[in-house]
Amino acid sequence: QVQLVESGGGLVQAGGSLRLSCVVDARTFSSYTMGWFRQAPGKAREFTAAISGSGASTDYADSVKGRFTISRDNAKNTVYLQMNSLKPEDTAVYYCALASKWISEYDYWGQGTQVTVSS
Repeated sequence: QVQLVESGGGLVQAGGSLRLSCVVDARTFSSYTMGWFRQAPGKAREFTAAISGSGASTDYADSVKGRFTISRDNAKNTVYLQMNSLKPEDTAVYYCALASKWISEYDYWGQGTQVTVSS
C-alpha cells in the first residue's frame, strides 16, 4: 500500500510564500509521476502541478504558472511545491498524488494540507 503524507500548509499573508512537502512511502518512487491538486471550499478539486519521475518534465495550471514550482528529491522520496506570490484565491486544501506514468490517472492520494492566504 502506498502512503503519501503532506506537510507545510498554514496561514500566510497575500504576497507571501509557503513550501509544501509530500513524503511518499513507495518502492521505486523515482518511477512515478507526482502531482499536486487543490480544492477550495465549495469548488471541485483542480490540477495544480505535476512532475515526471526523473523531474525532467513539469506541468502547471495556468493560474499558478510563474508563481509555483514543483520539484522532487528522489533520494528522499519527497515532492515539493514552492508557492510564491500567494493570493487569497490560492486558499485551498492541497493534495499530493501519485500516478504510474505521465499523463495518466492518479492512483494514490495524500490526506491534504490546508493553505490559507489572507488579504
